[in-house]
Amino acid sequence: MNKIAARELFDQLRERLGLRWVGGRAGENRVVDAKATVSRRPSLAGYLNIIYPNRVQILGSEELDWLDSLDARLRWETLQKIVNNSPLAMVISKDQACPADLREAAEDSGTPLWVSPRRGHELLNLLQYHLARVLAPQTTLHGVFMEIYSIGVLITGESGSGKSELALELISRGHRLVADDAPQFTQIAPDVLDGTCPELLQDLLELRGLGVLNIREMFGDTAVKRNKYLRLVVHLQRLGSDASADGMDRLTGDVGIRRVLDLDVPMITLPVAPGRNLAVLTEAAARLHILRIKGIDPGAAFLARHTQFLQRGEGA
Repeated sequence: MNKIAARELFDQLRERLGLRWVGGRAGENRVVDAKATVSRRPSLAGYLNIIYPNRVQILGSEELDWLDSLDARLRWETLQKIVNNSPLAMVISKDQACPADLREAAEDSGTPLWVSPRRGHELLNLLQYHLARVLAPQTTLHGVFMEIYSIGVLITGESGSGKSELALELISRGHRLVADDAPQFTQIAPDVLDGTCPELLQDLLELRGLGVLNIREMFGDTAVKRNKYLRLVVHLQRLGSDASADGMDRLTGDVGIRRVLDLDVPMITLPVAPGRNLAVLTEAAARLHILRIKGIDPGAAFLARHTQFLQRGEGA
């Protein structure tokens, strides 16, 4: 399960948000995990909320003014409620002075307390986006992930079906490699899967007989890409001697879907056989997918034309 500790979050956003750690360093190992995104009512980050505490509590001018309006006993009880809910961290916006009793409560409870020069809405947007991305559902698939004609295409198939050889041919034709063997996909939005490469495999492509190739060093920086949204799966399937496509597949192609996390991704199956130029076929599959996104389906158009032709013949 994806998770992040307070220290990790601080280090990742320290420069961007100008964060300073002013209290509660003992809580640097506090963790929030992916379960919190669905099991808790409020968002992962938000303005100070005592009834439904956010995992990261943001204290802007209004929140600090509200605390100042409380009498001493109620203020103390409120601060105890805030820290007893064990937030991952508390962040004070606009470099405002940290109240002494808030710092003391953070130290006593081990609650990380940070200060940032950013305004409250900036902290809210950046923290929500960063936490949502880090804790988003993630999976690793077997295949080669590439950018072909500006769309993310995952090439899959059995071991030895020629995925890496096809990828090398596509790279030589000007397309770009994202990840070989084990691309990681993160569902960053309800309809978006972002594919990236594990750090260990960055820029590398493995081929039988040649070993591991560094694509960036061989073809230049433009031959690799850091990430890409998954839009299409091209599955390579060995064509057996008894395999035959039915009439409809010959018109519309072997089109299906591949379930990845919570999304159905269009999948085109390409038979692998001697003499078939898989690089050209894969490029054509990507172009065909782009046309279908635009509402243009050559197979469906042919069937409609055929129906009209038959109707004209019957009416003659």
